[in-house]
Amino acid sequence: MKPFLLLASRAEDAAAEDEYEAYLRYGGLDESQLRRIRMEQAPLPDLALEDYSGIIVGGSPFTSSDPPEKKSEAQHRVERELSALLDRIVAADYPFLGACYGVGTLGRHQGAIIDRTYGEQLGGVTISLSPEGLQDPLLAGMPAEFTAFTGHKEACTVPPPHAVLLASSAACPVHMFRIKQNLYATQFHPELDAEGLVTRIDIYRHAGYFPPESAEELMAAARTFTATEPMKILRNFIKIYGR
Repeated sequence: MKPFLLLASRAEDAAAEDEYEAYLRYGGLDESQLRRIRMEQAPLPDLALEDYSGIIVGGSPFTSSDPPEKKSEAQHRVERELSALLDRIVAADYPFLGACYGVGTLGRHQGAIIDRTYGEQLGGVTISLSPEGLQDPLLAGMPAEFTAFTGHKEACTVPPPHAVLLASSAACPVHMFRIKQNLYATQFHPELDAEGLVTRIDIYRHAGYFPPESAEELMAAARTFTATEPMKILRNFIKIYGR
């Protein structure tokens, strides 16, 4: 099988390693089957899409809807590089799964309105599949409702006009969509379990997602949820597109 490629952009080593390990574990992959590029560290090298089975974009501290003057040079570079890569990915209908930051990147690239209207605090939420979601192969074997972990400052207020809505929550109307047949974006994290969320709460307690003094309370609340269904998305992605 050709490897999959994880495009990551978490500057904190602990968060980056925890994310990579989660994708390996829940994707049923080893390091030779999931290569990783940390985009925040250096410019993206030239990529030959035919060398990979598919591309995964992990979560990110970058907020795509922030005004340009508030973005770092690294964020501007990452956004330019992802946009250019998405030009090729969308044209080829190439297997793509963007988790959380995937909504901001694929969504904006395809004409969505991304802003802070529907941000959600770090924690467990109930995700509901749309009728189209219940029929989508990437969501095969999943119930109509399930618990997933999320935490995002921005979200998709208006989806791309040609997107297929696959999932929502009570507080966020666009939690997952598909472009063409093989391009997916989720707002929730399909790789994240309770302990992974606790790790991120600790790391990002001063990143503006929540008041720093509420970190311990959020960690305790995270441990009251169990998220097992979202990981099926990763396994389905590997099963469908591994070649």
